[in-house]
Amino acid sequence: MVHSAYDSFELLRGCPTKIDAVASYASKLFVGCSDGALRVYAAESDRSSSSSELRKEGYALERTVNGYSKKSLLAMEVLASRELLLSLSESIAFHRLPNLETFAVITKAKGANVYSWDDRRGYLCFARQKRVCIIRHDAGRGFVEVKEFGVPDTVKSMSWCGENICLGIKKEYVILNATSGALSEVFPSGRLAPPLVVPLPSGELLLGKENIGVFVDQNGKLHQAERICWSEAPSVVVVQKPYAIALLPRRVEIRSLRVPYPMIQTIVLQNVRRLVQSNNAVIVALDNSVHGLFPVPVGAQIVQLTASGNFEEALALCKLLPPEDASLRAAKEGSIHIRYAHHLFDNGSYEEAMEHFLAAQVDITYVLSMYPSIVLPKTTLLPETDKLVDSDPDAVHLSRGSSGASDDMDPSSASHFGDFDEHSALESKKMSHNTLMALIKYLQKRRYNIIEKATAEGTEEVVLGAVGDNYGHYDSSRVKKSGKGRGNVAINSGAREMAAILDTALLQALLLTGQSSASVELLRGHNYCDLKICEESLQKRHHYSALLELYRSNAMHREALKLLHQLVEESSSGKSEVTHKFKPEDILEYLKPLCGKDPMLVLEFSMIILDRCPTQTIELFLSGNIPADMVNSYLKQHAPNMQGRYLELMLAMNESAISGNLQNEMVQIYLSEVLDLHAELSDQNKWDEKAHYPTRKKLLSALEGISGYNPEALLKRLPPDALYEERAVLLGKMNQHELALSLYVHKLHLPDLALCYCDRVYESATHQPSTTKSGSIYLTLLQIYLNPSKTTKNFEKRITNIVASRSTSIPKVSSASGTKTKGGRGAKKIAAIEVADDLRVSPSGTDSSRSDGDTDEISPEDSSTIMLDEVLDLLSKRWDRINGAQALRLLPRQTNLQNLMPFLGPLLRKSSEANRNLSVIKSLRQSENLQVKDELYKYRKTVVKISGDSMCSLCHKKIGTSVFAVYPNGKTLVHFVCFRDSQSMKAVTKSTTTTLRKW
Repeated sequence: MVHSAYDSFELLRGCPTKIDAVASYASKLFVGCSDGALRVYAAESDRSSSSSELRKEGYALERTVNGYSKKSLLAMEVLASRELLLSLSESIAFHRLPNLETFAVITKAKGANVYSWDDRRGYLCFARQKRVCIIRHDAGRGFVEVKEFGVPDTVKSMSWCGENICLGIKKEYVILNATSGALSEVFPSGRLAPPLVVPLPSGELLLGKENIGVFVDQNGKLHQAERICWSEAPSVVVVQKPYAIALLPRRVEIRSLRVPYPMIQTIVLQNVRRLVQSNNAVIVALDNSVHGLFPVPVGAQIVQLTASGNFEEALALCKLLPPEDASLRAAKEGSIHIRYAHHLFDNGSYEEAMEHFLAAQVDITYVLSMYPSIVLPKTTLLPETDKLVDSDPDAVHLSRGSSGASDDMDPSSASHFGDFDEHSALESKKMSHNTLMALIKYLQKRRYNIIEKATAEGTEEVVLGAVGDNYGHYDSSRVKKSGKGRGNVAINSGAREMAAILDTALLQALLLTGQSSASVELLRGHNYCDLKICEESLQKRHHYSALLELYRSNAMHREALKLLHQLVEESSSGKSEVTHKFKPEDILEYLKPLCGKDPMLVLEFSMIILDRCPTQTIELFLSGNIPADMVNSYLKQHAPNMQGRYLELMLAMNESAISGNLQNEMVQIYLSEVLDLHAELSDQNKWDEKAHYPTRKKLLSALEGISGYNPEALLKRLPPDALYEERAVLLGKMNQHELALSLYVHKLHLPDLALCYCDRVYESATHQPSTTKSGSIYLTLLQIYLNPSKTTKNFEKRITNIVASRSTSIPKVSSASGTKTKGGRGAKKIAAIEVADDLRVSPSGTDSSRSDGDTDEISPEDSSTIMLDEVLDLLSKRWDRINGAQALRLLPRQTNLQNLMPFLGPLLRKSSEANRNLSVIKSLRQSENLQVKDELYKYRKTVVKISGDSMCSLCHKKIGTSVFAVYPNGKTLVHFVCFRDSQSMKAVTKSTTTTLRKW
């Protein structure tokens, strides 16, 4: 016996004759005896009581109804909902309660041996011999017959199952369709014990087969694989949730209806004749006495089960506590869950134990008290163990304070001890892998709600802080949370303290079970891990990847980068004890999210890996949106050799993103490289002015493609006897085209470069609508070819004067004033420079002393110095860009016209063709003008005929003799007044009314 579910009490004894049937109505007992009398018993203490339940006390005879039945009663049942007493004897009779007047006698039931009553619908089915009859209780007409069906054999047991009837016949169980009479087999019945059909409150059926009870649904299909196994084959089974009470030959057996249907209690009673269910008890009728099986209060049963260690049954009984005792139910369930959890934990069922701790809703500190080697942060919360001692002194728990093991002890070192005492063995067991895995699952299930509450508290604190800042009523005792990590700031909130305990314990458990990847994932997400404890634990076990994530989550980026740099150095030197090899790229990946938050920290630690990963580091600067001036200044100080490369990539990425200062600095860097190369090769007598070395190519490309640098400053750095091409480009940027072209022609002796220079100036001028006379640049080159002595006179001096005049007359052009045009600096700066040149340079010094269209005839020089071939070549190649009249004025008089044919031929053809085209266009315009005039005359000659039926298209009235108007189509007529009104209302569009005529 597990516990006492029922108390047996003798209600009456010494019945004069043998008892055949028994039933209860309210607090009274109806006893049918073998002499045909019905004896009514009432409680001895108060026979006039109107109680609706049987009382646990002695009963005395109240009245005797002689001749109640002619034969022995087979069964008797009270139909409480209809106030009737049903009796099965030689037939079925109904008597009214409580006075026992005869209500109806079912004569057709004569010889019936078994029946079943459906109280919900008022249907009665009974069996006699091989027939099954169904009758219905009609309140107005008594009982009405419904159906009658034949069955294969005599019915031994029967019960309603929904709309059908389950029959237990001699050899099998069948389901009878109450509408059609169709039979469907269920399974064979036992050979020794008679069939037994027991209805369950859920609507299912319990069918007996020898000593086994089988569960089926209303259609006869097996519902569960489990079976109730009785000690012997029962003759009667009564169901009173949560138990099934069976009458066996020598005793009454009580079993639970929960799987695996254990035996709860046995009550030894001899010569039991009937077992009947009452409203609050189970009535057991013997030969001459009646016993009542009264349920033990649920609370008392729970105490018994808990004391005996049967926790599952105790928890199941807790659900039967009345709803008004919800608080008591919750307290008992929690206490049982805790006891059961400790029992399971001590017996090695760790995961199941954690499930019950979870169901008990204890604080995680209570569970963590069973793991003394897991270090927890200090807390102001009351330990759960103290609370449970007050609420449940019998609860078994383990206090962290009672543990003799050190919190810092590594459980892996336990194997090194030769002798364990009992306490050490217990601690080693608790810290085994299985216990920790169970703890991890428990903490993960609790984590979501705890983290959610902690986050909500943090949000509420921020809101309250904002309100306090605005209105000055903020609680000064509340501690504001620092933005730089949680580890160094005391968290003055219950939810966040609990979250810190949980995450700290979870991380240590993951590390102890070797789940390093899971610990990294924990730290990458939102967490409340205690910094100091977790840092020590991770350093001790060399989990550096997780340690980096811990630093990152606490915004300790400098510490993380220092550690990462150390790990990279150790990995590269081969001295690292960690299996995972760290690379410089790991530092770059860490720095990427910090570019917008702490650019100085990014620059500081990027210098460490700049030499190893130059391209990736510079791409980091570019993609991270770090201010270019800041990066350039830092590189200039710490890595000057990478400065130019950074500026190159920056410019290639987006020219508009780099300021004039940076452009100027980049060109200065290139120029320094070229000057160093020039000095080196000059010392070796290997310098070639026309050779384009890689560094020189880079400088020339920058000078031509970039517009934000200061050409005057660069000119001062150029040597007087070299780098003429660079000088020419710089002079071009200063609009000193004559000097630039003179360098190409007289210093470099490269007319092709001079022509390319003119083309660039011409094409850039064509893209500027405000620029006029863009072809004058070719006339300047023509003058240089025709007057070499004039252009070469005091060449260097003129350049020096230009630079000096610009540096003294105007301030240095800042990067902020630079524009993005290809032609050079802004128009205002150019104008200022040209004005200064006009004031300080002689009229013969530069081309800026005359207008672009200046065509004053120059004095011819000696024909031996004139570069006539170059002149003729220029005219033949660019005849379409040169003003022919001005060019002819510049040529010497003795020039042979035959040599000018390549220039004059296409020029004259183009002029004549343009003249013809203009003549054709003029003729076409005149013809078009005549056509328009002809059309105008045609419209003016239009005749409109007005008759008496002509209607206005707007007011739909006759025109008559009123002034009218006609639309351009010549058909639509309107009154002029209507037309004028429609114009004011804008009913007709303007385009259709412009040619209306008034008549």
